[in-house]
Amino acid sequence: MQDLIRQLLAELGENPDREGLLRTPERVEKALKFLTSGYEADVDDVLNGALFSVDYSEMVIVKDIDFYSLCEHHLLPFFGKCHIAYIPKEKVIGLSKVPRLVDVFSRRLQIQERLTNQIADMIREKIAPLGVAVVMEATHLCMSMRGVEKQNSFAVTSAMQGAFRNSARTRMEFLELIKLRSVVPSLRGGEAASLACAED
Repeated sequence: MQDLIRQLLAELGENPDREGLLRTPERVEKALKFLTSGYEADVDDVLNGALFSVDYSEMVIVKDIDFYSLCEHHLLPFFGKCHIAYIPKEKVIGLSKVPRLVDVFSRRLQIQERLTNQIADMIREKIAPLGVAVVMEATHLCMSMRGVEKQNSFAVTSAMQGAFRNSARTRMEFLELIKLRSVVPSLRGGEAASLACAED
């Protein structure tokens, strides 16, 4: 991988042997392996048995989970907040494991829409809740640094399953509790969310 990165630097018109770039191939390799470590992660190892039987059937919400991922179209970052809710049927997930589950799928080459669905599907698979909801808000550098160059745009995606899809009241309760807001401080409340990253 380091040889490929040196070649890339040269193709970009740089000198891979100058002082500032000598260790860049090593650093980039380490960074890319970390940012795509989700491919090697085992969900069962991440959860580590933290599935508990409880007599509880109200909504469980973990909100404002920071996530970082790489857009599979341009290998540029997109990042923001993830909000997750589920209504237990028989089991709950240890609260600290929910953000770790987000990391498993965000540390891959992704598009936001698929990432949102993968998180929801995995929660459904592991605990079979009455319903699960995932909402993700993200800024995409492939939109703000290149292409349309819209620095204040952001994308919102959602996955609603079970009770959250079938009951408007349940869905609205969740959305009210997370108080959906922009992840970009400079955004004004009235600005519309943009579409998620699309391939050229």
